[in-house]
Amino acid sequence: MSISSIRKDYQFKSLSESDVQPDPISQFGQWWEDALTSKIDEVNAMTLSTVSAEGKPSARIVLLKGFDHNGFVFFTNYESEKGIHLLINPFASLVFFWKELERQVRIEGSCGKVSAEESDLYFHSRPIGSRLGAWASPQSRVIEGRKDLEDNFKTLEDRFTTEEIPRPPHWGGFRVIPEKIEFWQGRSSRLHDRIEYTKREEGWSIVRLAP
Repeated sequence: MSISSIRKDYQFKSLSESDVQPDPISQFGQWWEDALTSKIDEVNAMTLSTVSAEGKPSARIVLLKGFDHNGFVFFTNYESEKGIHLLINPFASLVFFWKELERQVRIEGSCGKVSAEESDLYFHSRPIGSRLGAWASPQSRVIEGRKDLEDNFKTLEDRFTTEEIPRPPHWGGFRVIPEKIEFWQGRSSRLHDRIEYTKREEGWSIVRLAP
């Protein structure tokens, strides 16, 4: 089978302006509950795109760890490639693709660090291995081999047998504050439904985009 012949006709649901909530966070909450109910694997996986100081885009999968009307939160090493990008150019985009529901959500907005208290709270909720891993890995940097990571991990494991594992100063959360959110529902014949919210001074505007 050639790549160009791979296609799927979407027929699961529809999306109209009369169906959506007046603000996108409430609408996202509805779709989030649908996704949870559908038992989608890695339902909180999202593509995060950032831009370097040279204007070069970069994308990777990260995990959503919270959302509300303040924005969408994920955690990472601030000294990683994405962390450095966001500290230089504090704008990002997120994409969720829930193929089982034939849905996609695109989010664009500004990005900033969450509070130290919020980062501490989440860090201490993580499994011990994940907490040690945050210390052991110099994320995005070149290393000689996997043995370096394993040796770092073992050293830290021995060190923290009798004391609390603190949050590394270089590790914490970012919050993407949305300025634009698009909800995409797959439809037959590629006539997909696309409803876009844009933040205005007076609130959120809602428009339909051509597929």
